[in-house]
Amino acid sequence: MNRDKTIIGSLLTLTILLLSACGQGKTVKDFNPLQYVDPHIGSGGHGHVFVGASAPFGMVQPGPTNPTQGWDWCSGYHYSDSILSGFTHTHLSGTGIGDLCDILIMPISDQYQPEKESIWYQNWTTKFSHADEMIQPGYYKVVLKEIDVDAELTATQRVGLHKYNFKQKGNSRLIIDMITGTGWDRFTDGAIEQQGPSSINGYRYSTGWANDQRVYYHMEFSKPIASIEYIKNETLTSRHNTKNQTAIITFEGPGELLVKVALSPTSTEDAYKNMGAELDHWDFNTVLTDVQNAWNKELSKIKISTDDLSVQRIFYTGLYHTMIAPSLYNNSDRSYLGTDKQVHTDPGYDNYTVFSLWDTYRALHPLFTITQSERITDMIQSMLAIYQQQGKLPVWHLMGCETNTMVGYHAVPVIVDAYFKGYRDYDVQLAYEAIKASAMRDESGLSFHKNLTYIPAEKEIESVAKAMEYAIDDWCIAQMAKDLGHEEDYSYFMKRAAAYQLYYDEETRFMRGQLSNGEWRTPFSPFHSSHRDDDYCEGNAWQYLWLVPQDVEGLIALLGGEVSFTTKLDSLFTIDSTLEGEASPDITGLIGQYAHGNEPSHHVAYLYAYAGEQWKTAEKTREVLKTMYHDAPDGLSGNEDCGQMSAWYVLSAMGMYPVNPAAGIYVLGSPAVDSAEIMVDKGQTFRITARNNSSENIYIQSVTLNGQAYSKSYIKHSDIMQGGALVFEMGPQPNKQFGSKPEDRPQSKIYH
Repeated sequence: MNRDKTIIGSLLTLTILLLSACGQGKTVKDFNPLQYVDPHIGSGGHGHVFVGASAPFGMVQPGPTNPTQGWDWCSGYHYSDSILSGFTHTHLSGTGIGDLCDILIMPISDQYQPEKESIWYQNWTTKFSHADEMIQPGYYKVVLKEIDVDAELTATQRVGLHKYNFKQKGNSRLIIDMITGTGWDRFTDGAIEQQGPSSINGYRYSTGWANDQRVYYHMEFSKPIASIEYIKNETLTSRHNTKNQTAIITFEGPGELLVKVALSPTSTEDAYKNMGAELDHWDFNTVLTDVQNAWNKELSKIKISTDDLSVQRIFYTGLYHTMIAPSLYNNSDRSYLGTDKQVHTDPGYDNYTVFSLWDTYRALHPLFTITQSERITDMIQSMLAIYQQQGKLPVWHLMGCETNTMVGYHAVPVIVDAYFKGYRDYDVQLAYEAIKASAMRDESGLSFHKNLTYIPAEKEIESVAKAMEYAIDDWCIAQMAKDLGHEEDYSYFMKRAAAYQLYYDEETRFMRGQLSNGEWRTPFSPFHSSHRDDDYCEGNAWQYLWLVPQDVEGLIALLGGEVSFTTKLDSLFTIDSTLEGEASPDITGLIGQYAHGNEPSHHVAYLYAYAGEQWKTAEKTREVLKTMYHDAPDGLSGNEDCGQMSAWYVLSAMGMYPVNPAAGIYVLGSPAVDSAEIMVDKGQTFRITARNNSSENIYIQSVTLNGQAYSKSYIKHSDIMQGGALVFEMGPQPNKQFGSKPEDRPQSKIYH
């Protein structure tokens, strides 16, 4: 990476934003969190973040796309690249699998003349430089020097707006390509059809991670179309055909050309209606102002104070990354394409997709219960509709398709957490039916688990990981069952929630896979992780030992008590990080065997508080905040995973984290910011202040809540949402008494 160019580009962005604020009658002192966001953070290394222009949670995400070169191009863009194949309209952010990048537009030189053997997209790529890029939330710009074109992008929720300035003499030309995707998906069908003197529409179908993805578009140009040539079967033709899949469109003369691209999951007609509803003009600056105002509104829900500019940049970029997914998946009239591939009319809520639940149930969705209260119910309604259409809650849902990626049924903790936090504006009985039905299926080892026995390792890959994740979800089901008066279900699911104990081997003191005959699978190494025939999922025995956030007291007992528990936990952070055997590429961000680059470890540093040693939580979380996040393209230690990596930072930088995803509390850590004002419901503000905070003063000395002494090492969600003030007194040495009493420690129960 060229860090100097990144810094120069960021300073240029900051200068432009500040000058813009002054030009609107504001002063540079006005709070403008947009200025701290650098969307390049996480676009290098293994971060896989989306780079481009979008509205918060927007359906359309126009952005630059590189020719795919491997795993690190999952989002369609990687900072190490210098080749651009065009601008596409759908992207993933931070995933470990690639897909999408639909409907490619590429400006080309008037001198470009395709030959039969050289008409495919590899031959209309162009070089670009990060020094010629400018990127902000809702805006992307790049100078394409080879073809002498300036390209700019912005967006509404469902419409992407492009602005191209062709500076060479001659005509302006665009490639419109339905075939090219990420290289991860396979094009199955598509069309380009001229609709009028300055518009086209069509669709793109593909199969990949989303095994039956359908996207429709309507596209309008600010100039009349002079001519269209179609590429069919490696031949250039002017003959119109509704199955045309790639076209070269020519417009008379150079200069400015604007392109509006509206998407729909249901039809080209609905894409046309979406454009009419959201973008009926050609004023690029108005669209840009509107979308950046939307981003500033969302980012302003948390106002932090710190003298460390890098912390501000990491924090607000992270907060930005938490609002890319889940994304809208409906038309402006709220109709959408269901998992059953039927068009559903307005259900009374906005439908969402891109549910990376194995990742996001841990921190992103709990963060949403603080910052996105207006969207929580719509997301749950979307999940319940998916249940009704496919017979189970979403596992990893993508563009109306169930990918069944990763383990667990983690829509459950998301729904149960929201339920206990008071979000109930949906059919609660249907929600309970859905969470129970999803847990009572016979797939993925559940036939063994639901009968309260272990999953045989030779019959089911990732048996330990599945059982551990199921147990978390089952604890959540049990709590909702009890609250609704289903005592028999409560007893049954609490037994399932304790099933993790079946995998604990007292001799090695790790969770291990068992064979059908009751023997432990051998050979065994707690360091080993493989993608093939493994008992764990993207991790090893060291990391999976601690995946018991629903029953930390039970894990403490298994390990022989608090002293033995904390000694073993200390070892996790200090043992040699060298792995034996074939290591998973997902085991990254290592501190000893603690792996921050992947989600099963995200709660682990906070477990010390359950054993009365909150000061060690402060020590370890501050180390992770400092070493695993940077304000540079490779600033993430693993995949962003649709906002989870950033949600960990946002919450932890404020000094708290939801270890149990549905308990309704946040365990206290060590705030990296001096203060944070959280705008909660009904105009209330919850203010967190860390006095005497610094890189040396990482330990909590004492706490007050609303002016009263506060000795607990956690805070309830309900306390935050009522508004108030939490004040930390920080110091360089641990106060080992803080949070040490049993009554001051977090417990494995629901807090109201």
